[in-house]
Amino acid sequence: MIRAAARALLEGYDSARLRAAWSAPDGYEAALWRQIGCELGWCGIAIPEAEGGAGLGWVELCLLQEELGRRLVASPFFATAVLGVALLRECASPAQRRELLPRIASGQLRLACVLGGPDGRPAPEGTTVALQRRGTQFVLTGGGDFVIHAASAELFLVLARGGAGGGLSVALVPAGTPGVKVTPHLMLDLTRPMARVDFTEVTVGADALLGGAGSAAAGAARALDLARIGLAAESVGGAERVLEETTGYCKQRVQFGRPIGSFQAVKHRLADMMIEVEAAKSAAWYAACVAEERPGELAEAAAIAKSYCSEAFGDCAASAIQLHGGIGFTWEHDVQLYLKRARASGQLLGSPAWQRERLLRVLGLGAAAAPAF
Repeated sequence: MIRAAARALLEGYDSARLRAAWSAPDGYEAALWRQIGCELGWCGIAIPEAEGGAGLGWVELCLLQEELGRRLVASPFFATAVLGVALLRECASPAQRRELLPRIASGQLRLACVLGGPDGRPAPEGTTVALQRRGTQFVLTGGGDFVIHAASAELFLVLARGGAGGGLSVALVPAGTPGVKVTPHLMLDLTRPMARVDFTEVTVGADALLGGAGSAAAGAARALDLARIGLAAESVGGAERVLEETTGYCKQRVQFGRPIGSFQAVKHRLADMMIEVEAAKSAAWYAACVAEERPGELAEAAAIAKSYCSEAFGDCAASAIQLHGGIGFTWEHDVQLYLKRARASGQLLGSPAWQRERLLRVLGLGAAAAPAF
């Protein structure tokens, strides 16, 4: 029912609406955001009922991620309801959860998560923002880069090094705080705007640190794995959509007096795409179930899902470009947008190579030098 409702809502999200959305001042369609956030409660689907949400879980959230991925919806949903909610669920104190999660669930608060630095390495290895104690206060310095929907966020969740014992902390920094500078980037994937966020002597109180100073390492690691699973589900949606669209095109495009889908080479390419899509579904949905039922397997399942689904999406999008011929490369056709989303999402929160390297370490099988990202 969740999938059917989401697909029905997004059926009219066509190419024209997508292109208008990323051209809007905030990089998304405000009316659609109000509908999915305020009216339908999508942002609270993985938030407990006691904290204003629907009381469902990561499987249901991934259903929405898959449908959003099918349409490449330009929206702060991933930044807020997936990555942001995961950090709050895993790192925040009960009081902080009660304060923030109901506002997110009702669509009244948009988040952006500052995780890595300018070199693109995934967190926590790539975290470069520093947190220093000064009396009873804390000061943030440094910058985070490739922050999703930073320009339209109302609250930043900032992963920082330092504080008590030199560990990791997550700080809450409202947008517009003195010393915070947001510099938007022109990215490969226009449907997911990113920006650099710099902090110059930004002072926060102890109550602005999720769970306390230096206590966020374990929670942040779990939250990042949950977000990777959400990205995997999104990639499945995109891969399945390009397979459907390409199959339809190959049935209609005629060459040498026959539909090109009747040629054996084209059939084999489509069959390879289908195999990748089906295998990606298995990886993504197993990982989503693990997120709810088997926390001990979370890191392993997230690494498998993120690495395989990212590559499957990229392969399917690249094959779609080839099977569409010259039209697939044109700006007017949407298949090139799926390829750009696949390439960009593949690097987000760690590339497939980085995920496989991490998987070896999780399994205790030994590993070579870790990829930078």
